[in-house]
Amino acid sequence: MAQAQSRVETEESAQIVALNSEQTAHERFGDPKNFINRELSWLEFNRRVLEEAQDPTQPLIERVKFLCIFSSNLDEFFEIRVAGIKQQIESETSDVAADGLSPTETFNQIQRLAHELVATEYELWNKELLPQLAKNGVRVRNVSELNAKRAAWAHKYFQEEVLPMLTPLAVDASHPFPDLLNKSHNLLVRAKTQRRGEPLLAIVQVPRVVPRLILMPRGKGDDETFEYVYLASLIKQHIAELFPGLILDAVHAFRVTRNSDLYIDEEEAENLLRTIEQELRRSSRGDAVRLEVEADCPKDFIELLTGFFDLTEADVYKLDGPLSMTHLTPLLTNDAFAQLKDRPFQPGRDPALPPQADMFEVMRRQDVLLHHPYDGFEPIVDLVEEAARDPQVLAIKITLYRTSGDSPIVEALIDAANAGKQVTAIVELRARFDEAANIQWARRLEEAGAHVIYGVVGLKTHCKALLIVRRDADQLRRYVHLGTGNYHQRTARTYTDFGLLTSNPQLTEEVGIVFNTLTGLAGYPGLKKLMVAPFDMKKRLIALIERERDHARAGRPARIIAKLNSLVDQEIIETLYEASSAEVTVDLIVRGICCLRPKVPGLSEYIRVISIVGRFLEHSRIYYFENAGQPELFLSSADWMPRNFLRRVEVAFPIETPPLRDHIINEVLPRFLNDRVKARELQPDGSYRRLKPEGPEPRSQAQWHFREVTRERAKKLGRKKSPPADKLIPITVAPPPPKQS
Repeated sequence: MAQAQSRVETEESAQIVALNSEQTAHERFGDPKNFINRELSWLEFNRRVLEEAQDPTQPLIERVKFLCIFSSNLDEFFEIRVAGIKQQIESETSDVAADGLSPTETFNQIQRLAHELVATEYELWNKELLPQLAKNGVRVRNVSELNAKRAAWAHKYFQEEVLPMLTPLAVDASHPFPDLLNKSHNLLVRAKTQRRGEPLLAIVQVPRVVPRLILMPRGKGDDETFEYVYLASLIKQHIAELFPGLILDAVHAFRVTRNSDLYIDEEEAENLLRTIEQELRRSSRGDAVRLEVEADCPKDFIELLTGFFDLTEADVYKLDGPLSMTHLTPLLTNDAFAQLKDRPFQPGRDPALPPQADMFEVMRRQDVLLHHPYDGFEPIVDLVEEAARDPQVLAIKITLYRTSGDSPIVEALIDAANAGKQVTAIVELRARFDEAANIQWARRLEEAGAHVIYGVVGLKTHCKALLIVRRDADQLRRYVHLGTGNYHQRTARTYTDFGLLTSNPQLTEEVGIVFNTLTGLAGYPGLKKLMVAPFDMKKRLIALIERERDHARAGRPARIIAKLNSLVDQEIIETLYEASSAEVTVDLIVRGICCLRPKVPGLSEYIRVISIVGRFLEHSRIYYFENAGQPELFLSSADWMPRNFLRRVEVAFPIETPPLRDHIINEVLPRFLNDRVKARELQPDGSYRRLKPEGPEPRSQAQWHFREVTRERAKKLGRKKSPPADKLIPITVAPPPPKQS
């Protein structure tokens, strides 16, 4: 009887699977309620950044740093995302996102949540951080709060360093409202010629070349406080000197945020570099999208400004403090506040790459995996510089998405070109907010004789790849670096990324094919090891997810772990829901936007999503597939978003060397998944809950662990002892959740 019952249940299960297989994943899981709105998810990410500023266990200056990051993030969000939504509303588009919200509904929810977050930001500054700074001998003041001696110094500073740069701009019938720059800080002045005269209006722009926070002279004693004064407050206090003979009625500061996205028709642009330069100049004066004013700014001033900028009351943010927390940056860079900052961290050096190592000899012998910022970026710089000097190196090819203004890598490429080597640089001129720097480097590389390619029409080149061709004693050999992060030595100290150094013939040959596809006329031939967007990455990722689904249905081990910046793509999310329905355990480590709803009965019970926001920006992308006990692991530059799959050139590359692959699987990923300090877990309603140790569970923190491993390794190397092999901690699969009856 039991056997017969079991047989019936098996047949019923098979029928259900067959029925479901006839439906597409979209038909089964495409209901809008299954998706979180992209913009609201991003605002929740920025809330997590703000939570780091709220955390009293953080060093005080680090809390201020996160406040600055929150403010800067929000600026960019309005410049790009909110600007785009406003354009959709104005064009009366009927498009809705996967979550079903219209542009107007999305905009209204953004404004509600953004106003709430900004209110929290300024309450934190005024009630916690400002008093805490004062307790630690750091005072940030308005000029009106200074004593007579300091006020006299401030007035002298104003007259000598600020006043000569100020230009009052009248606003009247013959002087239209000036076209103010994006994120510029300005003062609106209302004055009269006599007590009962008609009001006159003028704008005074706060100069960008003067620090927004001015450090006043200190006494010689160690207990003397650091006194800072806001530049805008200083100008406001003495602005009457710009208007002799007038009676000032009121002065109020404001800041306008504009649409900063670039609009370029590449097919019509004869010279892409010149077109982008022109568009950059235009974008600094795009349509206004947000107005920030002082908390005491009167209603009539606000109405004047919203009329000038064609904004509504919903676009206005009243701020009780600096008009941008980014003005507090001088506090972050003052070395005198070291005791109020995180313990300094010095990146280590992988034992396989000791100083003065012959990079090519090491790469012929073994693959090397670098984990930044715990491993320093210097070996990558060393590799390019060595290639530039080495007479046996014939060619260097590289993709440049973002790099620093003083990039040693680009300098080495220029040296290589000057030495007669064939240098090809695919420079992405449209890397948002780095366009000007990339234009500068592109020109210098061209002047040195390098071949500079401005990417592929219609696509951003976002992959991170370096290919060096060298004539070795035995043969012509390719050497390759593939990474998840940019060739930017400064961000490599604060972003977490992976980089693979290899001379593997199959992998390096495929990298060469990718470069030829991007620079030449041939089509994409399809590759075995590399997944490349926009050609086949998404299709192959879906196939890998579906393979895990099929393994689970057949009773074989199945699991997916993905570490990403963002998860937005609807088809990928629907395929993950399908895998969860087959009882595949899915762990997602998504720092920023996540449009997937986890832990929903009948939809995503087997999916868990965590976000880690900490001292370093989590930037690496890792894709892990259990594959019935034969795991496959990829690192990539790509998030799971439509823009990465369809509008960017991206590369995902396998890690196949067993020790390197096992290190990520057994050590790196479990550290993230078991973080109980900086991790938050996404809830079905789109909110996040900070994870804490339960019972005897240790207070584990992934970034802290990796820093300590680096420090210990440095100590052992300093004692000239060989570092022990990393202890591999197996990934433990959490038991599945109970089935819903």
